[in-house]
Amino acid sequence: MNDADLMLPGEFGAATRLSPKALRLYAAQGLLVPVYTDPSSAYRRYHRDQIPLGRLIGWLRMLDLPLARIASLLPLNSQARQAELRAWLAAQEIELQQRRELVEALDCTSRATAGTPTLRTRPQRKLLCRERRVHIDELEAFMADAQEHICARLRAVGLSDDGPTLVHFHGFVTRDSDGPVEVAVPFTGSVEPVDDLRVRLSPAGTDAVLPVAKADADFPMILHVYGALEAWIDAHRLVCVGSPVEVWPGSDGAVLDVTYPIVPSAES
Repeated sequence: MNDADLMLPGEFGAATRLSPKALRLYAAQGLLVPVYTDPSSAYRRYHRDQIPLGRLIGWLRMLDLPLARIASLLPLNSQARQAELRAWLAAQEIELQQRRELVEALDCTSRATAGTPTLRTRPQRKLLCRERRVHIDELEAFMADAQEHICARLRAVGLSDDGPTLVHFHGFVTRDSDGPVEVAVPFTGSVEPVDDLRVRLSPAGTDAVLPVAKADADFPMILHVYGALEAWIDAHRLVCVGSPVEVWPGSDGAVLDVTYPIVPSAES
């Protein structure tokens, strides 16, 4: 090794525009390790040939890439690294667009819902159900498949459904959160559940209901409907006592109804 090519950390930092703190971090993480460390004084030396690597790490850090992601990019040749970065950037743009849609959907002041919240009595009923964890992109297909499977089971034992399909959201269903979601069909009679179907009794009670127009039925705009109904429940001093339920089809020609099981507040 030619000593003339060795550089002090300060010299190397000036050449690569990396701070002493960054150099220590990258050395500790194995990204940019000094070629020589004096065993007695711990003085470090970098080699001049490491300058391009240091500059590359600096550029990648400007993209806010985590160190683990940078470590995976460094061994790649320039063409492969650019392909990885373009794929990462495309994913970032999709995520940003999804967040922009969510922000707009949650702006309750930007638009009014087509329907008006009301209270509706919920009868006691037996439900044949199927439950699964799904993300929003999988929801429509799961609802259709579950409804078809449930109705086929009812037909197989000579029964028919007693009303619209109920979709219970026991957790947030978004692009990042997977429910769980329970699809249920009311029925009268007796049926032995098969596969992953199950029977349960839904108690009588009262629901807060908001019909949803077609323009508001898709994600993420439907979150605005949920927000409007929740605000109405709060304003009327009611208390939600269970998961929200989408009723398909909805009342009075609506695409669906969003409902919450509620009880009066203890203070009212």
